[in-house]
Amino acid sequence: MTETLHAGEQLMADVNQAWSVDEALSYAAQIDAMGLGWLEEPVRADLPTADWAELAAGFKTPLAGGENIAGHTEFAAAISARHLSVVQPGCASVARNVRDAGLRYCPHFLGGGIGLIASGHLLAAVGGDGMLEVDVNPNPLRDAFDAAEVKGSGLFAISEAPGLGVEHLPEELAQYQTLSLEARV
Repeated sequence: MTETLHAGEQLMADVNQAWSVDEALSYAAQIDAMGLGWLEEPVRADLPTADWAELAAGFKTPLAGGENIAGHTEFAAAISARHLSVVQPGCASVARNVRDAGLRYCPHFLGGGIGLIASGHLLAAVGGDGMLEVDVNPNPLRDAFDAAEVKGSGLFAISEAPGLGVEHLPEELAQYQTLSLEARV
């Protein structure tokens, strides 16, 4: 499957916690043969460490997760256990812990454009060899932001201006607005 990729491209897969440990292990040889960059959450994120250790031992393909891990304690346990090669938290302190442990930090944010831009800034601030995960499906809440666009070279440029570089919401997002609040001083 990966033979159709262009130079520098990688293919990853996300199972979205759909399999049992036995199901995931039954696919291990086939998945390993595909040459994936990682396999994301093949089982529930909250399964015991022993289950994740069994998965990590049964796969050559790096395992990824983090979007369904909640809290510093849970991330610390996952980082310490080292069953994930790629950890996908959304906050700087956990991302630094991932990097300090010698694991790969790749933020996972597939919602709106502002969140994706913030994830890009966080990745740049934390550094390392991580990648910014960007969904390829159409997403009007992301696609309306020029700054949330991946360029043809696969690069995601971030603004050097203070903050995220988003000064105004794109007009095409008005149709999705459900609430408006105004602060008065």
